[in-house]
Amino acid sequence: MIVFARCVAAGALFLMFGLIGTARAEDFVGTWLTDQGEANIRVERCGAQMCGTVVWLRDPIDPKTRKPQADDKNPNATLRSRPILGLRIFAMDQDATGSWVGTIYNSDDGLNYRGRLSPRGDAEMEVHGCTRDNLCGSEVWRRVADKPLPPQNKK
Repeated sequence: MIVFARCVAAGALFLMFGLIGTARAEDFVGTWLTDQGEANIRVERCGAQMCGTVVWLRDPIDPKTRKPQADDKNPNATLRSRPILGLRIFAMDQDATGSWVGTIYNSDDGLNYRGRLSPRGDAEMEVHGCTRDNLCGSEVWRRVADKPLPPQNKK
């Protein structure tokens, strides 16, 4: 889902943050298609935070198990059977610039990344993430209708 393919220097990424204008919470609320088209993430307020929950998967059934996709790469063995659909992958706090910052969970590798959500107009949002080793990357999510799409099973 959230795969950060492009690694960039952390300093350059933080320099870009200074160029981002103040964002409103409404800029983020809605349903977003991830960069690779693998999932829809519903972003909405959850108290004072902004939360993201997986509401649609392109491939909802694991081809190996023929069961719904599970969080099988989670380092916590007790969480590996929880379904990906309905999984909250972030709960972020607003910073002084109006962007939302916090931790983003990536079920593709079971890791948490330091993250930031930054709007790019009305229809796009940039999702930044950095590992503990300051390897950073980003991807662009695109706004979709707020009604989740039906699964597209490949046969």
